[in-house]
Amino acid sequence: MNAATETHSHPISSKSKYLLRLFASLLVATVLMYLVSRFLIYWHDWPSLSGTLQALTSTESTMESAQKYKGLALILAYVITFILLAIFIKRSPTTSLSNDADRYKNLSYYFIRAAFWAVFLIGFTDAIISFLRVEELLIPVFGEELSQSLDQPIQRGLLLHYPLLAFSLVIAWFSKSLGFTWLALLVVIAEFTIVITRFVFSYEQAFMGDLVRFWYAAFFLFASAYSLMEGGHVRVDVLYARISNHKKAWVNALGSLLLGLPVCWTILHYGMGSKQSSLISPILSFEVSPTGYGMYIKYLMAAFLIVYAVSMALVFVSTFLNSCAYLLKEKNAELPSGGEH
Repeated sequence: MNAATETHSHPISSKSKYLLRLFASLLVATVLMYLVSRFLIYWHDWPSLSGTLQALTSTESTMESAQKYKGLALILAYVITFILLAIFIKRSPTTSLSNDADRYKNLSYYFIRAAFWAVFLIGFTDAIISFLRVEELLIPVFGEELSQSLDQPIQRGLLLHYPLLAFSLVIAWFSKSLGFTWLALLVVIAEFTIVITRFVFSYEQAFMGDLVRFWYAAFFLFASAYSLMEGGHVRVDVLYARISNHKKAWVNALGSLLLGLPVCWTILHYGMGSKQSSLISPILSFEVSPTGYGMYIKYLMAAFLIVYAVSMALVFVSTFLNSCAYLLKEKNAELPSGGEH
């Protein structure tokens, strides 16, 4: 986004600001609660919202009482979250739309940082384990019992990947660097290593190519939200660059709501709608590459699209609020991206 600002003479009304802040917070809360509900539904066998509502309204429902209570608890969690947001926003009238936009942008960046550290740590660690496995050094290093566990995709995920994912969330909380430069460098180094080992030492294993694909896919998908927010993507402006800032703000606001967010929800809904969906099925089954001795990270690559959709959704909400702040003449509102007129 362009950091330039303009001063406006007519401040935004408190009612309009409240409604816009509430609307944006509900958009964000719905995305995050959707992720929580998917976790409860697929990992802890909770009923879906649609299944619960159908069971409550049908006289011939066969859903057990315990499942109904879980479904009601999930519905109640949605309702309580929305009520608490409404109360919080009502009690913080001095918070501007731009402040909320920055908050959602920073939340998106937090998810991206955590994802970066996760692929960095898991990539290195899994590659080392895969190398030891290929060279039959796993048992001498870790012992027979632990080696047998690390040789199984599910056990490696539970013992190695998931703890590193949790650790990445902690690192991302304290680290403010997104790490895209380092990730790009790691991709180059990994590819260069393949070239050297293949043509100089005639040595190549499946896990080496898996590592490059793992890091490159992460680099491409994780950087999308940051590039959009910071104006780093390639623009082909035929009409947009020639219109006024006021019209650009309208384009950004409506584009975020009508084009950007629907794409994110399409990815989340069709990718996580059922246990057989394209994004959830690999994660639940700890899917691995069919190559003989590759890395056990294919199921994590399905989650890259989830990170992409969530981070982009947060950025679109942030863009919407920034555009509304400009249109409603909020003090120190940012200019629309690409605004020179």
